Amino acid sequence: MLLAVLQAQAHVLDDAANLATIDNAAQRAASAGADVLLTPELFAVGYAPRRLRDELDPASLPALHDELRLIAARYSIAIVYSLPAVRESIWEITSTFVDEDGVERGSYVKVHLFGDEEKEVFSPGDRPATIIDHHGLKVGMIICFDVEFPESVRAAALQGAELLLVPTALGRGYESVSTTVVPTRALESQLYVAYANHAGVEDGFALGGGSVVADPFGRVLAMGSHGEQLLFAQIDPQTSSKARAEIPYLGERRPDLYRHWGL
Repeated sequence: MLLAVLQAQAHVLDDAANLATIDNAAQRAASAGADVLLTPELFAVGYAPRRLRDELDPASLPALHDELRLIAARYSIAIVYSLPAVRESIWEITSTFVDEDGVERGSYVKVHLFGDEEKEVFSPGDRPATIIDHHGLKVGMIICFDVEFPESVRAAALQGAELLLVPTALGRGYESVSTTVVPTRALESQLYVAYANHAGVEDGFALGGGSVVADPFGRVLAMGSHGEQLLFAQIDPQTSSKARAEIPYLGERRPDLYRHWGL
């Protein structure tokens, strides 16, 4: 399976511009033969939590979901996108997987919120990675800061995930997440991890690029720089099987002992 990863600058609260960027990326990715397009965290509305809370009309969100489903169907490519979800007074950060027919297959709520601004605006989820079967490939979804916790990635692996898709909004100065943390998570839980970041400055927040795809041996298959890019990586589920057979991290876990340790 060929995976495409969008790295680009979003425009805060300019959903038309952001949808046009996703549409263009979907067209290019599909033309290159990609099966799935991963987009960054909150890309369709831009990353600016307080402005979203103060200026975004929650009634506009269903139409954004519809537009993104139409883009997927238009180019026959599955898309993972991230939007806020608003239920009564509760705001959450979500990601959604729609298949190549534009049918929603699953969604996920971010568990680990990063920084005062996110914690002020959003409420955290409490469920592990969402896992779907996409044409025989087990695909998991978490969001941004979640990947920095080995427990989140390991929970996905224990549910059978072979590919973990991670929309993010990583600021400049945290490049070690892309260069070190993501490949390490892929290695220690023996699955592909794809991490899609913004590039540029959004509402005064400088985002670092550095989108990355790492394989189950921790090898970096694609790495973005600081600018706008569309990255590609080939995903082979047999690689996860090979890694898990070679060094059985998952099979040789000792969870009863870890609980005794207080973990």
